[in-house]
Amino acid sequence: MAASTYASPIEKGWYYLHRLICGAVLLFLIAPILVIIPLSFNSVPFFTYPMAGLSLRWYEEFFLTSLWQGALHNSIFVAVSVTLLSTTIGTLAALGLSRPNFPWRAVVMSLLISPIVVPLVITAVALYFFYAEVGLLNSYTGLILAHTTTATPFVIITVTATLRGFDHSLTRAAAGLGAPPITVFFKITLPLILPGMISGALFAFGTSFDEVVLALFVASAEQRTLPRVMFSGIREEIRPTIIAAATVLILFSIAMLTTVELLRRRSERLRGIRDT
Repeated sequence: MAASTYASPIEKGWYYLHRLICGAVLLFLIAPILVIIPLSFNSVPFFTYPMAGLSLRWYEEFFLTSLWQGALHNSIFVAVSVTLLSTTIGTLAALGLSRPNFPWRAVVMSLLISPIVVPLVITAVALYFFYAEVGLLNSYTGLILAHTTTATPFVIITVTATLRGFDHSLTRAAAGLGAPPITVFFKITLPLILPGMISGALFAFGTSFDEVVLALFVASAEQRTLPRVMFSGIREEIRPTIIAAATVLILFSIAMLTTVELLRRRSERLRGIRDT
């Protein structure tokens, strides 16, 4: 939106200054990505400009090397498992919290989202000692449960936001007409909260797929995920393959956020809400 024709010189100055500051902040955030991505196509194993030439050798190494492929498969397996678990748990928790007469709602909500507030290192250390006692250390089950702990709050938040405009009279009317609870859920509740569930599932998948701290503490080399391999590579030997892997993760994040935004707009249309 352009500055108003009737705005004073000071107002116009603040308008353009605000746009300039926003543009500078956006450039500051995006510049590292714009610098990193071209280096993944460098033909030599150096991070320098100008590049010696263009090549796909680092992407070939990423997609064909057993180390990277094993880590990618582990990340996908763990992330999919975490998505299924956290979406189920988070949706059920959000449905319970949405009940009008739910006691201590604020306290319970604070406890449920606390894993994203507590520093991740503290959570990782606590899980490490707990897993050592119960025998879940260095196992896929332990890693999946650890990631589920940090991913579930995102599902709770997104589904709770979707339920905020939910008309509970619809479920009461369906129940009054004799529909069993399962039918009410699948015919009325689920279609209305599905965009929020999918958004939460995408956030859960992304949270697990990008997580490295928990993997360093509770997983072994057998459960080595893609972020852990990237972290180890940065410590031991920096190669452009790491940048190629980072580029793949960046493209995945962009696709995920775009999907979430499209689902948000669809959810608003379903509820009859229009942007002003």
